[in-house]
Amino acid sequence: MALDFVAQEIDELKRQGVFRPLRVLSSAQGPRAVIDGKSVINLSSNDYLGLANDPRLKDAAVAATEKWGAGTAAVRTIIGTMEMHLELERRLAKFKGTEACVVFQSGFTCNSGVIPVLVGEGDVIISDALNHASIIDGCRLARAEIRRYAHKDMGELEQQLRDTQNYRRRLVITDGVFSMDGDIAPLPEIARLCKQYDAISYVDDAHSSGVLGTNGQGSVHHFGLQGQIDVQVGTLSKAVGVLGGYVATSRGLVDLLIHRGRPFLFSTSHPPAVTAAAIEAVNIMEQEPELIARLWQNARTFKEGLKALGFDTGKSETPITPVIIGEERAAMEFSDRLFEFGVFAQGIAFPTVSRGQARVRTIVSAAHSKDDLDQALDAFAKAGHAIGIL
Repeated sequence: MALDFVAQEIDELKRQGVFRPLRVLSSAQGPRAVIDGKSVINLSSNDYLGLANDPRLKDAAVAATEKWGAGTAAVRTIIGTMEMHLELERRLAKFKGTEACVVFQSGFTCNSGVIPVLVGEGDVIISDALNHASIIDGCRLARAEIRRYAHKDMGELEQQLRDTQNYRRRLVITDGVFSMDGDIAPLPEIARLCKQYDAISYVDDAHSSGVLGTNGQGSVHHFGLQGQIDVQVGTLSKAVGVLGGYVATSRGLVDLLIHRGRPFLFSTSHPPAVTAAAIEAVNIMEQEPELIARLWQNARTFKEGLKALGFDTGKSETPITPVIIGEERAAMEFSDRLFEFGVFAQGIAFPTVSRGQARVRTIVSAAHSKDDLDQALDAFAKAGHAIGIL
Protein backbone atom coordinates (compact mmCIF):
# COMPACT_ATOMS: atom_id res chain seq x y z
CA MET A 1 0.00 0.00 0.00
CA ALA A 2 1.14 3.55 -0.71
CA LEU A 3 1.30 4.57 2.96
CA ASP A 4 2.96 1.44 4.36
CA PHE A 5 6.12 3.46 5.00
CA VAL A 6 4.32 5.51 7.68
CA ALA A 7 4.13 2.66 10.18
CA GLN A 8 7.76 1.76 9.50
CA GLU A 9 8.92 5.31 10.20
CA ILE A 10 6.87 5.51 13.40
CA ASP A 11 8.35 2.19 14.54
CA GLU A 12 11.82 3.61 13.94
CA LEU A 13 11.01 6.71 16.03
CA LYS A 14 9.83 4.43 18.83
CA ARG A 15 12.97 2.31 18.54
CA GLN A 16 15.07 5.46 18.97
CA GLY A 17 13.03 6.46 22.02
CA VAL A 18 11.99 9.82 20.54
CA PHE A 19 8.34 9.13 19.62
CA ARG A 20 6.09 11.20 21.85
CA PRO A 21 2.36 11.92 21.79
CA LEU A 22 1.38 15.59 21.94
CA ARG A 23 1.18 17.00 25.44
CA VAL A 24 -2.23 18.50 26.20
CA LEU A 25 -2.57 21.80 28.07
CA SER A 26 -5.81 22.01 30.06
CA SER A 27 -5.21 25.31 31.79
CA ALA A 28 -4.19 28.78 30.72
CA GLN A 29 -0.56 29.18 29.66
CA GLY A 30 1.51 30.23 32.64
CA PRO A 31 4.49 29.55 34.91
CA ARG A 32 2.49 26.69 36.38
CA ALA A 33 0.14 24.81 34.10
CA VAL A 34 -1.98 21.69 33.96
CA ILE A 35 -0.43 19.40 31.34
CA ASP A 36 -1.82 15.93 30.66
CA GLY A 37 -3.98 16.41 33.74
CA LYS A 38 -1.06 17.18 36.07
CA SER A 39 -0.17 20.52 37.62
CA VAL A 40 3.49 21.21 36.88
CA ILE A 41 6.03 24.02 36.75
CA ASN A 42 6.13 25.00 33.08
CA LEU A 43 9.62 25.51 31.66
CA SER A 44 8.82 24.99 27.98
CA SER A 45 6.68 27.99 27.09
CA ASN A 46 7.90 30.93 25.00
CA ASP A 47 5.75 33.27 27.13
CA TYR A 48 8.82 35.19 28.30
CA LEU A 49 6.99 38.08 29.99
CA GLY A 50 3.94 36.20 31.24
CA LEU A 51 1.60 38.12 28.93
CA ALA A 52 -0.27 35.20 27.34
CA ASN A 53 -2.79 35.12 30.20
CA ASP A 54 -2.50 38.78 31.26
CA PRO A 55 -5.97 40.19 32.13
CA ARG A 56 -5.29 43.34 30.10
CA LEU A 57 -4.70 41.36 26.92
CA LYS A 58 -7.82 39.28 27.56
CA ASP A 59 -9.90 42.41 28.12
CA ALA A 60 -8.57 43.94 24.89
CA ALA A 61 -9.36 40.75 22.98
CA VAL A 62 -12.91 40.54 24.34
CA ALA A 63 -13.64 44.21 23.65
CA ALA A 64 -12.36 43.92 20.08
CA THR A 65 -14.42 40.81 19.46
CA GLU A 66 -17.56 42.49 20.74
CA LYS A 67 -17.01 45.51 18.50
CA TRP A 68 -15.46 44.04 15.35
CA GLY A 69 -16.45 40.37 15.35
CA ALA A 70 -14.69 37.02 15.57
CA GLY A 71 -12.81 37.19 12.27
CA THR A 72 -12.10 39.29 9.19
CA ALA A 73 -13.11 36.71 6.55
CA ALA A 74 -10.72 38.14 3.96
CA VAL A 75 -7.09 38.61 3.05
CA ARG A 76 -5.46 41.96 3.72
CA THR A 77 -5.33 42.94 0.04
CA ILE A 78 -9.08 42.56 -0.52
CA ILE A 79 -11.20 43.62 2.47
CA GLY A 80 -9.30 42.13 5.41
CA THR A 81 -7.41 45.24 6.52
CA MET A 82 -8.91 47.01 9.53
CA GLU A 83 -7.63 50.22 11.06
CA MET A 84 -6.39 48.19 14.01
CA HIS A 85 -4.08 46.20 11.69
CA LEU A 86 -2.52 49.45 10.52
CA GLU A 87 -2.28 50.70 14.10
CA LEU A 88 -0.42 47.54 15.15
CA GLU A 89 2.00 47.96 12.26
CA ARG A 90 2.62 51.62 13.13
CA ARG A 91 3.23 50.72 16.76
CA LEU A 92 5.66 47.93 15.86
CA ALA A 93 7.60 50.13 13.43
CA LYS A 94 8.02 52.75 16.14
CA PHE A 95 8.94 50.06 18.68
CA LYS A 96 11.62 48.60 16.39
CA GLY A 97 12.85 51.99 15.15
CA THR A 98 12.18 51.40 11.45
CA GLU A 99 10.33 53.29 8.73
CA ALA A 100 7.56 50.75 8.42
CA CYS A 101 6.31 47.32 9.39
CA VAL A 102 4.00 44.67 7.96
CA VAL A 103 2.37 41.86 9.96
CA PHE A 104 2.25 38.27 8.70
CA GLN A 105 0.28 35.34 10.07
CA SER A 106 3.28 33.87 11.90
CA GLY A 107 7.01 34.26 12.27
CA PHE A 108 7.42 31.17 10.07
CA THR A 109 5.42 32.74 7.25
CA CYS A 110 7.49 35.91 7.53
CA ASN A 111 10.58 33.98 6.53
CA SER A 112 8.66 32.00 3.90
CA GLY A 113 7.32 35.22 2.42
CA VAL A 114 10.16 37.70 2.74
CA ILE A 115 13.27 35.77 1.70
CA PRO A 116 11.93 34.88 -1.80
CA VAL A 117 11.08 38.55 -2.36
CA LEU A 118 14.62 39.65 -1.51
CA VAL A 119 16.51 37.07 -3.57
CA GLY A 120 15.94 34.51 -6.34
CA GLU A 121 17.74 32.75 -9.14
CA GLY A 122 21.13 34.33 -9.76
CA ASP A 123 21.43 35.45 -6.14
CA VAL A 124 23.05 33.86 -3.10
CA ILE A 125 22.00 33.48 0.53
CA ILE A 126 24.67 33.19 3.21
CA SER A 127 23.12 31.67 6.31
CA ASP A 128 24.32 30.73 9.80
CA ALA A 129 24.53 26.95 10.11
CA LEU A 130 22.22 26.93 13.17
CA ASN A 131 19.47 29.16 11.81
CA HIS A 132 15.86 28.22 12.55
CA ALA A 133 13.93 25.80 10.32
CA SER A 134 11.69 28.64 9.08
CA ILE A 135 14.77 30.42 7.72
CA ILE A 136 15.99 27.23 6.08
CA ASP A 137 12.62 26.68 4.41
CA GLY A 138 12.38 30.31 3.32
CA CYS A 139 15.82 30.03 1.74
CA ARG A 140 14.78 26.92 -0.18
CA LEU A 141 11.68 28.67 -1.52
CA ALA A 142 13.79 31.55 -2.83
CA ARG A 143 15.60 29.34 -5.39
CA ALA A 144 18.79 31.27 -4.79
CA GLU A 145 22.07 29.49 -4.15
CA ILE A 146 22.43 28.74 -0.43
CA ARG A 147 25.76 28.84 1.36
CA ARG A 148 26.26 28.29 5.07
CA TYR A 149 28.92 29.56 7.41
CA ALA A 150 29.90 27.78 10.61
CA HIS A 151 27.89 28.98 13.57
CA LYS A 152 28.85 32.59 14.41
CA ASP A 153 32.13 32.21 12.48
CA MET A 154 32.76 35.71 11.15
CA GLY A 155 35.94 34.69 9.37
CA GLU A 156 34.02 32.17 7.30
CA LEU A 157 31.22 34.66 6.68
CA GLU A 158 33.69 37.16 5.31
CA GLN A 159 35.27 34.50 3.10
CA GLN A 160 31.83 33.63 1.71
CA LEU A 161 31.20 37.33 1.00
CA ARG A 162 34.55 37.58 -0.81
CA ASP A 163 33.77 34.49 -2.87
CA THR A 164 30.33 35.66 -3.99
CA GLN A 165 31.00 39.19 -5.25
CA ASN A 166 29.93 38.27 -8.79
CA TYR A 167 26.34 37.44 -7.75
CA ARG A 168 23.50 39.85 -8.45
CA ARG A 169 22.35 40.09 -4.81
CA ARG A 170 23.65 38.62 -1.59
CA LEU A 171 21.60 38.09 1.56
CA VAL A 172 23.21 37.42 4.94
CA ILE A 173 20.70 35.96 7.36
CA THR A 174 20.93 35.04 11.03
CA ASP A 175 18.83 34.46 14.09
CA GLY A 176 19.25 37.18 16.71
CA VAL A 177 19.05 34.62 19.51
CA PHE A 178 19.45 30.95 18.52
CA SER A 179 16.42 29.02 19.69
CA MET A 180 18.05 25.78 20.82
CA ASP A 181 21.25 27.12 22.41
CA GLY A 182 20.25 30.57 23.67
CA ASP A 183 23.35 32.32 22.37
CA ILE A 184 23.34 35.73 20.64
CA ALA A 185 24.43 36.44 17.07
CA PRO A 186 27.48 38.73 16.62
CA LEU A 187 25.38 41.41 14.93
CA PRO A 188 27.93 44.25 15.06
CA GLU A 189 30.38 42.25 12.95
CA ILE A 190 27.62 41.01 10.64
CA ALA A 191 26.43 44.59 10.08
CA ARG A 192 29.99 45.73 9.39
CA LEU A 193 30.65 42.95 6.88
CA CYS A 194 27.35 43.49 5.08
CA LYS A 195 28.12 47.17 4.68
CA GLN A 196 31.66 46.47 3.51
CA TYR A 197 30.57 43.89 0.91
CA ASP A 198 27.24 45.50 -0.07
CA ALA A 199 25.07 42.61 1.14
CA ILE A 200 21.54 42.68 2.54
CA SER A 201 21.48 42.09 6.31
CA TYR A 202 18.56 40.15 7.79
CA VAL A 203 17.98 39.17 11.43
CA ASP A 204 15.18 36.97 12.77
CA ASP A 205 14.47 38.37 16.23
CA ALA A 206 11.87 35.80 17.30
CA HIS A 207 13.64 35.07 20.58
CA SER A 208 15.11 38.57 20.96
CA SER A 209 11.97 40.72 20.80
CA GLY A 210 10.72 41.28 24.34
CA VAL A 211 13.99 39.88 25.70
CA LEU A 212 16.98 41.96 24.48
CA GLY A 213 17.35 45.72 24.25
CA THR A 214 15.54 48.57 25.98
CA ASN A 215 11.94 47.51 26.63
CA GLY A 216 12.66 44.35 24.65
CA GLN A 217 13.19 46.10 21.32
CA GLY A 218 15.45 43.27 20.20
CA SER A 219 18.99 42.38 19.21
CA VAL A 220 19.51 45.41 16.95
CA HIS A 221 18.82 47.74 19.88
CA HIS A 222 20.79 45.51 22.23
CA PHE A 223 23.89 46.29 20.18
CA GLY A 224 22.95 49.91 19.32
CA LEU A 225 22.73 49.10 15.60
CA GLN A 226 19.57 51.05 14.76
CA GLY A 227 19.52 51.81 11.04
CA GLN A 228 22.32 49.33 10.28
CA ILE A 229 20.31 46.14 9.73
CA ASP A 230 18.14 46.05 6.60
CA VAL A 231 15.44 43.60 7.70
CA GLN A 232 14.22 42.69 11.18
CA VAL A 233 11.73 39.84 11.54
CA GLY A 234 9.90 39.44 14.82
CA THR A 235 7.12 37.40 16.34
CA LEU A 236 3.94 38.21 18.21
CA SER A 237 3.76 34.61 19.45
CA LYS A 238 6.46 34.54 22.11
CA ALA A 239 7.18 37.48 24.46
CA VAL A 240 4.17 39.36 23.06
CA GLY A 241 2.06 36.38 24.10
CA VAL A 242 -0.40 36.32 21.19
CA LEU A 243 0.03 35.17 17.56
CA GLY A 244 1.71 36.33 14.36
CA GLY A 245 4.93 37.66 12.91
CA TYR A 246 6.12 40.97 11.54
CA VAL A 247 8.76 42.48 9.30
CA ALA A 248 10.24 45.81 10.36
CA THR A 249 12.18 47.47 7.55
CA SER A 250 12.06 50.28 4.98
CA ARG A 251 8.80 51.72 3.66
CA GLY A 252 9.69 50.59 0.16
CA LEU A 253 10.28 46.97 1.13
CA VAL A 254 7.04 46.86 3.11
CA ASP A 255 5.16 48.13 0.05
CA LEU A 256 6.83 45.45 -2.08
CA LEU A 257 5.99 42.69 0.43
CA ILE A 258 2.33 43.73 0.42
CA HIS A 259 2.34 43.03 -3.33
CA ARG A 260 4.71 40.05 -3.48
CA GLY A 261 4.78 38.31 -0.09
CA ARG A 262 2.76 35.16 -0.79
CA PRO A 263 1.66 34.32 2.80
CA PHE A 264 0.47 37.92 3.20
CA LEU A 265 -1.34 37.84 -0.13
CA PHE A 266 -3.09 34.50 0.32
CA SER A 267 -3.87 34.19 4.05
CA THR A 268 -6.80 35.69 5.97
CA SER A 269 -5.78 38.55 8.22
CA HIS A 270 -5.56 38.39 12.01
CA PRO A 271 -8.86 38.36 13.91
CA PRO A 272 -9.69 41.52 15.86
CA ALA A 273 -9.08 39.78 19.20
CA VAL A 274 -5.54 38.79 18.22
CA THR A 275 -4.70 42.23 16.82
CA ALA A 276 -6.05 44.15 19.81
CA ALA A 277 -4.27 41.87 22.29
CA ALA A 278 -0.98 42.34 20.44
CA ILE A 279 -1.35 46.14 20.57
CA GLU A 280 -1.99 45.93 24.31
CA ALA A 281 1.10 43.76 24.76
CA VAL A 282 3.26 46.39 23.02
CA ASN A 283 1.79 49.00 25.37
CA ILE A 284 2.78 46.91 28.38
CA MET A 285 6.30 46.25 27.09
CA GLU A 286 6.85 49.98 26.59
CA GLN A 287 5.40 50.95 29.97
CA GLU A 288 6.71 48.17 32.24
CA PRO A 289 10.44 47.57 31.76
CA GLU A 290 10.42 45.85 35.15
CA LEU A 291 8.96 42.78 33.42
CA ILE A 292 12.13 42.32 31.38
CA ALA A 293 14.31 42.99 34.43
CA ARG A 294 12.43 40.24 36.29
CA LEU A 295 12.82 37.87 33.33
CA TRP A 296 16.58 38.32 33.34
CA GLN A 297 16.88 37.98 37.12
CA ASN A 298 14.95 34.71 37.00
CA ALA A 299 17.06 33.49 34.09
CA ARG A 300 20.31 34.22 35.93
CA THR A 301 19.07 32.52 39.10
CA PHE A 302 17.97 29.38 37.27
CA LYS A 303 21.06 29.16 35.07
CA GLU A 304 23.38 29.49 38.07
CA GLY A 305 21.39 26.82 39.91
CA LEU A 306 21.68 24.35 37.03
CA LYS A 307 25.41 24.93 36.73
CA ALA A 308 25.85 24.47 40.48
CA LEU A 309 24.14 21.07 40.18
CA GLY A 310 26.64 20.09 37.48
CA PHE A 311 24.49 20.32 34.36
CA ASP A 312 25.87 21.38 30.98
CA THR A 313 24.00 24.50 29.83
CA GLY A 314 26.11 25.01 26.72
CA LYS A 315 26.78 28.57 25.53
CA SER A 316 23.48 30.12 26.59
CA GLU A 317 23.49 33.90 27.06
CA THR A 318 19.73 34.39 27.35
CA PRO A 319 16.69 32.94 29.16
CA ILE A 320 16.80 30.00 26.72
CA THR A 321 18.85 27.53 28.76
CA PRO A 322 19.45 24.05 27.33
CA VAL A 323 20.39 21.19 29.62
CA ILE A 324 22.47 19.09 27.26
CA ILE A 325 22.25 15.34 27.87
CA GLY A 326 23.72 14.01 24.62
CA GLU A 327 22.05 10.69 23.80
CA GLU A 328 18.49 10.95 22.47
CA ARG A 329 16.86 8.25 24.56
CA ALA A 330 18.49 9.57 27.76
CA ALA A 331 17.26 13.10 27.06
CA MET A 332 13.70 11.88 26.62
CA GLU A 333 13.90 9.76 29.76
CA PHE A 334 15.22 12.77 31.65
CA SER A 335 12.28 14.86 30.42
CA ASP A 336 9.87 12.14 31.54
CA ARG A 337 11.45 11.95 34.99
CA LEU A 338 11.23 15.73 35.35
CA PHE A 339 7.51 15.47 34.63
CA GLU A 340 7.17 12.83 37.36
CA PHE A 341 8.82 15.28 39.76
CA GLY A 342 6.48 18.14 38.77
CA VAL A 343 8.36 19.98 36.00
CA PHE A 344 7.58 20.12 32.29
CA ALA A 345 10.71 20.64 30.19
CA GLN A 346 10.41 19.17 26.71
CA GLY A 347 13.06 16.80 25.42
CA ILE A 348 14.64 17.91 22.13
CA ALA A 349 16.40 15.50 19.77
CA PHE A 350 17.48 15.10 16.15
CA PRO A 351 16.57 16.60 13.68
CA THR A 352 15.85 19.71 15.78
CA VAL A 353 19.41 19.49 17.15
CA SER A 354 22.44 17.52 15.94
CA ARG A 355 22.79 13.87 16.86
CA GLY A 356 24.58 13.52 20.17
CA GLN A 357 23.34 16.94 21.31
CA ALA A 358 19.90 15.93 22.65
CA ARG A 359 18.69 18.03 25.55
CA VAL A 360 15.83 19.43 27.50
CA ARG A 361 15.30 23.06 26.62
CA THR A 362 14.17 25.37 29.39
CA ILE A 363 12.82 28.90 29.37
CA VAL A 364 11.98 30.68 32.60
CA SER A 365 9.67 33.66 32.44
CA ALA A 366 9.12 36.91 34.30
CA ALA A 367 6.10 35.24 35.91
CA HIS A 368 8.01 32.46 37.67
CA SER A 369 8.37 32.93 41.42
CA LYS A 370 11.41 32.11 43.53
CA ASP A 371 9.54 29.08 44.87
CA ASP A 372 8.91 27.92 41.29
CA LEU A 373 12.60 28.11 40.48
CA ASP A 374 13.69 26.44 43.74
CA GLN A 375 11.25 23.56 43.22
CA ALA A 376 12.30 23.20 39.59
CA LEU A 377 15.97 22.98 40.52
CA ASP A 378 15.14 20.34 43.12
CA ALA A 379 13.32 18.34 40.44
CA PHE A 380 16.33 18.62 38.11
CA ALA A 381 18.57 17.25 40.84
CA LYS A 382 16.22 14.33 41.53
CA ALA A 383 15.76 13.50 37.84
CA GLY A 384 19.50 13.69 37.19
CA HIS A 385 20.24 11.24 39.99
CA ALA A 386 17.35 8.98 38.92
CA ILE A 387 18.80 8.39 35.45
CA GLY A 388 22.42 8.42 36.62
CA ILE A 389 23.75 11.58 35.00
CA LEU A 390 24.59 13.39 38.25
